Parts: sequence; C-alpha cells; structure tokens
Amino acid sequence: MKQQRKHYSISQMAQWFGLSRSGFYAWLQPKSAPKQAHRQLLEVKIRAAHAHSRMTYGPRRLQKELVADGVRIGLSQLRYLRRRLGLRCIQAKKFKATTNSNHSLPVKENLLGQCFEPVKPNEMWVSDISYSTPSQRSLH
Repeated sequence: MKQQRKHYSISQMAQWFGLSRSGFYAWLQPKSAPKQAHRQLLEVKIRAAHAHSRMTYGPRRLQKELVADGVRIGLSQLRYLRRRLGLRCIQAKKFKATTNSNHSLPVKENLLGQCFEPVKPNEMWVSDISYSTPSQRSLH
C-alpha cells in the first residue's frame, strides 16, 4: 500500500485488502523508542535474574526477585517476555540410586585390570547394562 499510494487512494486500497485506514497510518508511524528501550532493559534484567536463579525460578518467584531489585513488572508481562525470550525453568530430577553395594553376594574380580587393548580378536569381551525407567518401572 505504501508503494501504491501515488496511484490509488488509501481508502480504496484499504477496502480492497480488508484493512482500516487508521491501521495503515499507525503502521507507518515509527515505534515508540522509550517503550522499546524499556522492554530491552526488562529483557536484560529478566535474563540476568533467570541465570542468577540457575534457571529454576518460575514466573512468580522470578517476579518477586525482580520487584526486590526495584523492577516493576506484572506477572502477565513477565510470562509474555519469558515466552518470547525462550526462558523456561528447569526442575532437577531427584537421583535414584540403582546399585546396592551392601550385600553378601560374591563379587567377581576384575580380570582386565583396566587394560583395554586386546592383542588378538575375541581375546576380551565386555558388556554394560543400561537402566530405563518408563512410568516408574525399572527396566534393564
């Protein structure tokens, strides 16, 4: 529309495209610099607070921390900016020990002696076991 306004009226083009004239003129106006500067400052402070919390704080705790630092921000705006910045909190999973070393069963000795360089084929065979826990059931 901007390029064709020499040839056609804005009203006519707006009607063709199903737009409003006021929307076109609002689009032509430069974005407000103070708002952008404030948003960029908020983004920097949100990133810093997110990193400071070791990426574990959700929006509510993050908002409390930002307010304590003197940053006024609403919960909705904080959620929007976190989503826009791609920041998500990481909840650490509790480590579940799967090895029971306190038993009376015989333990096999280490025949390799940490020497993992075979001289000929089929001289050494090793294996490993992997654990998977789908839906709280241990599989191996």
